[in-house]
Amino acid sequence: MERIGIYGGTFNPPHMGHIQAAQRAVEVLELDRLLLIPDRIAPHKDLPDNSATAWQRLEMLKLAVAGQPKMEACDIELKREGPSYTYETVEQLRRQYPQAQLYLLMGTDMFLSFDTWREPERILQNTVLAVAYRGEKGEQEMVEAKKDLLEGQGAKILLLNNPVNAISSTQLRRLLAFRCAEGFLPHDVAGYIQENGLYDVSAAWKNLPMEQLEHVVVSLLKPNRVAHVLGCRDTCVELAKRWGADTTDAARAGLLHDITKALDGPLQLTLCQAYGKILSDFSRKYPKTLHALTGSLVAERIFGENEAVVSAIRYHTTGKADMNLLETIVYVADYMEPNRSFPGVERLRELAFSDLRAALKLGLEMTMEHLKRQGSEVSPESREALAWLNG
Repeated sequence: MERIGIYGGTFNPPHMGHIQAAQRAVEVLELDRLLLIPDRIAPHKDLPDNSATAWQRLEMLKLAVAGQPKMEACDIELKREGPSYTYETVEQLRRQYPQAQLYLLMGTDMFLSFDTWREPERILQNTVLAVAYRGEKGEQEMVEAKKDLLEGQGAKILLLNNPVNAISSTQLRRLLAFRCAEGFLPHDVAGYIQENGLYDVSAAWKNLPMEQLEHVVVSLLKPNRVAHVLGCRDTCVELAKRWGADTTDAARAGLLHDITKALDGPLQLTLCQAYGKILSDFSRKYPKTLHALTGSLVAERIFGENEAVVSAIRYHTTGKADMNLLETIVYVADYMEPNRSFPGVERLRELAFSDLRAALKLGLEMTMEHLKRQGSEVSPESREALAWLNG
């Protein structure tokens, strides 16, 4: 009996994580072939504005699987009108391959939400679910519980441990925009993206007017970060007016201060390496703190911001000795913008408009106390900043 795998998704764009997961599925499931199927219209999410077309995603997928003898890019969903529902694809493939054993590949998130899919019982009638999980904390327990539940309803399910590159297409699109996605894409896919100017790789973002800058920044943030960033931008402007700083620089620094916040620790290191930045021992030990540094690099290289804005972004989390007015404003605004809520924030807000230096000192002290309670190390720059203020 022929064993055929079905691996669907947006593939926006297809990357090495997709290919490595596909290779592992072919090996573990002993597949005769694996069909990688880009959807025409994803029923569960809207694609971002800078996405490739469905047919471009298919072309990239063909490039990605070239040289993989048991893999093929399949256009079955692109030829259907409307949303790409998996049950329709599975039933169409069942008619095409009536004697084959079909395996439907999916990740943890899709498996745990499987009950919400369109016609899930029709999928279970025709396939074995092959669920790839990475063994993250609590993940395996949830997957196994879901497996037991569905098997009680007659489903056939296989769990595949999949310790491969966990980067998402969303994160990869951010790296492409920041010009540091090398190593995450098959070579020919990277060339196709560059040749066709996809995913903002050729975007001219230097010196954008404020309205356009806001649109780009919001597109690169996680949705739950947007309110904070806009609140910080507005607070920076208010503080600049109060203390006589340049309001344009303040607005741009506030808007861009968390531009790389969505990247996790390993990807922060990736960006630093791509930009040739040599890191301190502290930064290597705590890569999640790097977004201020990487944000300043992106602000300079991708957005063409001036030295004052770049420096304010660079020190907005740690501070430093001898901080200038704009650096102080961005540090304080980030801490006490209207969406922040924690004990002492109201006092910080009062000081921000009456004694900015005192507000900076209080913010540093509160940060150091918080880190102490967590058992975390304080950055040398924060210690130097507080010593300067106390000097």
